[in-house]
Amino acid sequence: MKFKLLLFCSFWMLLIVVSCNKDEITFDSPSQELRFSKDTVFCDTVYHQVRSETYAVKVYNNEDKDILIPRINLEKGAASLYKINVDGKPGYDFQNVPLRKKDSLFIFVEIAPQATGPEAIAEDRVIFTSPAGQQHVTLFSVVQDAEFFIQTPSNPNILASNTTWTNNKAKIIYGDLTVNQNVTLDIQAGTKVYFHKNSGMKVSAGATLNINGTQNNQVILRGDRNDPYYDTIPRNWNSIRMAAASTLNMNHARLFGGTRGLDLTETTANISNSFIHTFYEYGIRSIKSTVNTKNLVMNNCGESCIGIFKGGTYNFLHSTIANYSETMNSLNRNGLFASNEYQNQAGQIELGPLVLNLRNSIVYSDRDNSVQLELTPGQYNFQIQNSLLKYSGPSAAGFTFDSSPNVIQSIKNEDPKFTNYFAAQMNLRVKTDSPARNKGNTAVAATVPTDIVNVTRTSNPTLGAYQ
Repeated sequence: MKFKLLLFCSFWMLLIVVSCNKDEITFDSPSQELRFSKDTVFCDTVYHQVRSETYAVKVYNNEDKDILIPRINLEKGAASLYKINVDGKPGYDFQNVPLRKKDSLFIFVEIAPQATGPEAIAEDRVIFTSPAGQQHVTLFSVVQDAEFFIQTPSNPNILASNTTWTNNKAKIIYGDLTVNQNVTLDIQAGTKVYFHKNSGMKVSAGATLNINGTQNNQVILRGDRNDPYYDTIPRNWNSIRMAAASTLNMNHARLFGGTRGLDLTETTANISNSFIHTFYEYGIRSIKSTVNTKNLVMNNCGESCIGIFKGGTYNFLHSTIANYSETMNSLNRNGLFASNEYQNQAGQIELGPLVLNLRNSIVYSDRDNSVQLELTPGQYNFQIQNSLLKYSGPSAAGFTFDSSPNVIQSIKNEDPKFTNYFAAQMNLRVKTDSPARNKGNTAVAATVPTDIVNVTRTSNPTLGAYQ
């Protein structure tokens, strides 16, 4: 028993002695250059006085010894718009930073700038100074001045009188922004409208939303995360909801990255020369509305690029409605879905007559069928003229393609040969050997004489939004 007690005490005394020894590690000056996980940090576009997300850079010691980095600092010092944190310590100038052999440390970067104009570039460098030479990591961001529209319990966030938004400041919306009844909101060319997570816009009965972009100065409507990573991700914001008897006029706009894009209820909508893509449910969801589109480009929507319910009147001219997705391939991903039925909130089925015209257009996807019609007999009138479709048969599509009086001089199941159909580099022009080339009806093309980039199409018109 005494022997066991002596052995136990000896073990703990040895452990205490060892643990009390000083760390004998020594740090040398670097003799090789450091290695970085990236040489440039492209920060999200940031807005006046709004802090960006935090970005990380890893610094690697490839040497077979522990080193002491003499200095890590922001080139602009305390005047920099950026803030850095080196291995857990905030600041802008760090001396003698230790880094173990074959190890790494984190440098965290963020920016919360003061805007000095509508848009500017914020740039700085993190400098690494050592006997091996001076190295740097570039920090880069676009800074925008912004006007904020924030819904709170005490601020319902309502535009109560006619309003014009210009491109002198980005518009940032938190919560819902409501355009009041019979009020007009004009959004001028080059304006950028950003929606925070779970935010959107409501256009009330009798109100008008005019989105007035130009070919060289589009209106952008998207989520407020401007990192390119978010360009191809849906559900960053909610939708633009148009109430009954409201009006939408949209020209040269780019709308993307939400749950639904345009959510129309008995709305009159005129959409030209615009891009709508990357929505979790629908790019356009319409209930008994009147919708006219020219040179519309759509892609990458979970349920359907266009979803039509309870009928209405729809004219799609020279539109390219594609649906290819790398992130939502478990969903239906129709190009165009149309029904004259609608189940209301009480669970009742409502019917409405449908008039649908698809002319000189392309509706195509990576699914077996790109158009699905669920129509009640006697409640519809549709015509597909000089268009190219993905079609898998009447049972899935809901209509007969061959020898149908409703389908005129159209093409099925021939690859339109888009230049690039994935949303990250979306280019839905068709290649020179595309079957869509020169297949349009000239009388239809005369009503839309130029394509989305202002190229004339009055002779030998190509299907879709691009000549």
